Amino acid sequence: MLVANNPFTGETIAEYPSLDAEQVSERIGQAHSAFESWRSKSFAERADVLKAVAAELRKQKPAMAKLMADEMGKPVREGEPEVEKAAWCSEYYAEHAEAYLTAESLPSDASHSYVCYQPLGTLLGILPWNAPLWLAFRYLAPALMAGNTCVMKHDPNVPASAQAIADAFVAAGAPDNIMVNLPVETSQVEAAIRDPRIAAVSFTGSAGAGAKVAAVAGSEIKPTVLELGGSDPCIVLADADLESAADIAVLSRIINAGQSCIAAKRILVEQSVVDKFIPMLKERLQALKLGDPQNPDTQIGPIARRDLQLNLHRQVSETVDAGAICELGGELPDSAGYFYPPTLLTGVTPSMTAFHEETFGPVMAVTAVADIDEAIALANDSAYGLGAAIWTADVASAEKWALQIDTGQVAINGIVKTDPRLPSGGIKGSGYGRELGPHGIKEFVNAKQVWVK
Repeated sequence: MLVANNPFTGETIAEYPSLDAEQVSERIGQAHSAFESWRSKSFAERADVLKAVAAELRKQKPAMAKLMADEMGKPVREGEPEVEKAAWCSEYYAEHAEAYLTAESLPSDASHSYVCYQPLGTLLGILPWNAPLWLAFRYLAPALMAGNTCVMKHDPNVPASAQAIADAFVAAGAPDNIMVNLPVETSQVEAAIRDPRIAAVSFTGSAGAGAKVAAVAGSEIKPTVLELGGSDPCIVLADADLESAADIAVLSRIINAGQSCIAAKRILVEQSVVDKFIPMLKERLQALKLGDPQNPDTQIGPIARRDLQLNLHRQVSETVDAGAICELGGELPDSAGYFYPPTLLTGVTPSMTAFHEETFGPVMAVTAVADIDEAIALANDSAYGLGAAIWTADVASAEKWALQIDTGQVAINGIVKTDPRLPSGGIKGSGYGRELGPHGIKEFVNAKQVWVK
């Protein structure tokens, strides 16, 4: 049984039956059966389908934003832009997939030798709750445009959001079963991965769960892309535009109530300006409005689940007990729902919990650094390697420093974000492979070499 709870009230919204083993096999079979017809369609024909799906998403935008607010607490002011971003992703790959997958001629001893890109088959996407629409289409749009069919196993927290995605394909007139929803409990995922009709797996979620998925898929010799957790550093140097840096660091940290893998979590500030910068962060965090995610004025909604709220408070408490200063927040609310206040921790050192664990909530940890060399060393002192930011007036040097940071992406004087036009992914405990951009669409294709004499 899949149980959807409202994190704003703590009450159960609805319960949905999970598929049994026979039904899981049937759903996978439906997507598998649709593959040959779908792969035979031209890029233009597939593009027409993805564009129709994008139009349907926009039509359903308010309803989908409300579903996300109900099921995982995302404020509607963030939910509607998320739906729009998912639609954009569909349109982007509809427009660019053919160019990304054009055959490449390569010189050799043949009369003609080239590499062509063909779909693998039926894919399994295992998705998290924190961005139900965006993370689904980050997987679906490139995979479908490449000619694969997709099985979508969404998080048990967001069953209605998952069904709404499936319904959008039907309403858009998409060919039957090119995208199949798989509402199952976590314990059933291994069997789905092992199904011989599943060709590859895309997983977004925690590092622990990702390791299990990779182990199962690896034992079946199936390729995977893993986008896992992050503890992103944001380096702020003395010559930076401090006001802009504070604006963006706070925005990055509090999007989706801080429940984002690529949020700015460890703020590494040059010692000479740390006393000036901390009040800027505090002022911005204090001004944020917590409340009902259905209210358009709400900026921070609740944490998605009670266990996540309690774990976040553990991390804050352990960090303060270890000597950090709690400048703001840090108290577990005594109220209905799973809220956690914007929290600012200063004097954080690498041995403290908020530095070496991923904090999934509106908690900002500030560490003073002597210079850029120490900042880079501390940025790399992490099990994760997803994203990073550098704030400085010296852009030329920042581009050199970016190459020394062990992450999959670095933003200079800007926010770390995902964008259909650019590849996204991590290294170390943040996973492997890339999504989005020209690189992402090539993760789930067969790069076939053809040699002609």
